[in-house]
Amino acid sequence: MEYRLEPFDRANAPAVLSWARTREEREAWASITEPEPDASIFDRWVADADVRAFGFFEEDRCIGYGEIWLDPEEGEVELARIILDPATRGRGVGRAFVRALVGRARDVGYGEVWLRVVPENERAITAYAAAGFVRTTPEEESTFNDSQPREYVWMRVDR
Repeated sequence: MEYRLEPFDRANAPAVLSWARTREEREAWASITEPEPDASIFDRWVADADVRAFGFFEEDRCIGYGEIWLDPEEGEVELARIILDPATRGRGVGRAFVRALVGRARDVGYGEVWLRVVPENERAITAYAAAGFVRTTPEEESTFNDSQPREYVWMRVDR
């Protein structure tokens, strides 16, 4: 199947929001605590000049959303708010999507690409590992989680 990564079009926001069906899913995906977020949440997310939002497409249908957060001071990039249409999960689409995001992130020229994921999301952790990500050391993870509102699994892929 042919997939493509494109800058995110806000017209796809309602579909993307529908993929995280419960409060718990929204909080795990993007730390959303609003009971019923609307499309304006994407406007707030991309207002930061260092955030690049992308849609992942299968033919003409958006099946994924993800962001690249640039950190010029650290010379690194973080992939964030990655979500797939539930109907596409379990087919290797997540791995293809993450690889496409890593390709765009590397175009920036920074050395490392990071991501974080809630520990309960074992399917995502498996997809990230299949895309070349490795989990950090327990010591690094502990340090990174010190300033976070919850515990995350931190993963990176090097050049």
